[in-house]
Amino acid sequence: MDWVQQAKRLFGMPKPEHFNNYRHCCECAEHDEILRLHDVDTIGLKQLRHAGSDPLCGVSPEGFKYYLPALVRLTLESIDHPAFFYGDQLLFHLTWDGEQNHHFLACTPKQRAFIAQFLEYLIETYAKAFDYGMSACQLLQAHDIWSQTLTH
Repeated sequence: MDWVQQAKRLFGMPKPEHFNNYRHCCECAEHDEILRLHDVDTIGLKQLRHAGSDPLCGVSPEGFKYYLPALVRLTLESIDHPAFFYGDQLLFHLTWDGEQNHHFLACTPKQRAFIAQFLEYLIETYAKAFDYGMSACQLLQAHDIWSQTLTH
């Protein structure tokens, strides 16, 4: 499966005018500006790979869904490079607040199923990439969260 193209089909939407509460503080305004300057095809690890200052923290559900195809792309592109692997950040966004995660709640059943299938693919194909720290546990947790909901 071409995961990126499938993500674009399921999550394709117009680019939001803003991605967060950009008036909240200088950091929110900076993050919003970074996300506004790029699109699904141009955003990269340079803009997103900093866990301490990730522009997707605090992003609206619409902004997250808009950028989901890029997150899939970055995870796959960086999977063989532990020092630059985006998968850990993706898992953070997918597991934050469990089933009450506002990104999770904003997704349709088809979008949730896609994410669950993508996580299953990562488990089956790239489990070793997640062996660092708590990533393997978080990968299984994310899969549980996004898979369970297929029955809700």
